Amino acid sequence: MRNEALKLHKKLLGKIEVNNKIDVKDKRDLSLVYSPGVAEPCREIFKNKETVYEYTSKGNTVAIVTDGSAVLGLGNIGPEAALPVMEGKSVLLKKFAGVNTVPICLSTQESDEIVNIIKNISATYGAILLEDIAAPRCIEIEERLKEELDIPVFHDDQHGTAIVTMAGLINAAKLVNKDLKEIKVVVNGIGAAGSSITKLLLEAGIKEVILCDKEGILNPGTQDLTDKQIELAEQTNPNGEEGGLDVAIKDADVFIGVSVGNILTKDMLESMGDDSIIFAMANPDPEVKPDLAKEAGSRIVGTGRSDYPNQVNNLLAFPGVFKGLLSARATDITDDMKLKVAYAIAKIAEDNGLNDDYIIPDPFDKEVVNRVANTISKLAREKGLIR
Repeated sequence: MRNEALKLHKKLLGKIEVNNKIDVKDKRDLSLVYSPGVAEPCREIFKNKETVYEYTSKGNTVAIVTDGSAVLGLGNIGPEAALPVMEGKSVLLKKFAGVNTVPICLSTQESDEIVNIIKNISATYGAILLEDIAAPRCIEIEERLKEELDIPVFHDDQHGTAIVTMAGLINAAKLVNKDLKEIKVVVNGIGAAGSSITKLLLEAGIKEVILCDKEGILNPGTQDLTDKQIELAEQTNPNGEEGGLDVAIKDADVFIGVSVGNILTKDMLESMGDDSIIFAMANPDPEVKPDLAKEAGSRIVGTGRSDYPNQVNNLLAFPGVFKGLLSARATDITDDMKLKVAYAIAKIAEDNGLNDDYIIPDPFDKEVVNRVANTISKLAREKGLIR
């Protein structure tokens, strides 16, 4: 795989290019696409900035922005090394949703600078996709941009992961005949993905959610928490449990891991409730291998890998999300919109026939993008979150 991937990228000199929508064949074409004809849409946009959506590519173009600080499990490898990933994301958005993108890899990891750069280039784009920016800065950057921009901002590592995880959990709970609002869920990892997953679990009405990290169960008194983590600590762990993951997971119905590989032991798994659900999404090594989880009594197991059943894949969410946001000219996406997208994705798999090894649709299911996009655009219009 290594040699094949390197050969492909070297041969192509990257995976994306810019194509013209019109062939400039003669002077008349030249006068229409450039001078003097181009002055006419310029004048219209100057009179009414909203017409930029009618006369330019802004309405179907997304900036994919990274600082290279948290790339695909590779860590802080910098903007140049992050570019192949951003190009890959561009390929997926174009292939699955018909959305144009521009990768923007920044040579700074200062939050203020990143926010200012994105604000100052935002006139060109209909939406911003934040990618592979380390926590907790990614949360701060997204929140500031959502407040200061009038176009949607979406951090896929947070919200794409949360949406697809929630979709899988909706169907897994149906298969084991458990009420979502009555289950006990343990989330291991309180970075960007873990925080966003937890917010969506709470949005769904799940009452007993316990957050853990390497220091143990999250409580309001836990040291060195960010403001957002303090907020989550106050909203979770309703019974005030203390200790490590082994304590948190006892009698749990669901384990969701966005942490590190091979941390779940057989004893931990056996201490969970009947028909337990495991989403072990650390990459490349999940928190527990599916075969070990099954041996220990787990009923449904999902991972972030494509070589196991029930892959929790962000590709199920972000292309449709951006297609829907752009088609509606949306200005924002809210938590309840994300939850409804999760239900829309879950319904596709349910309609196809659920089983323990099929709780979420295949990313190549063509129904997914359209269902997600229609859900997003409909909700944006209903909520008045449109231009």
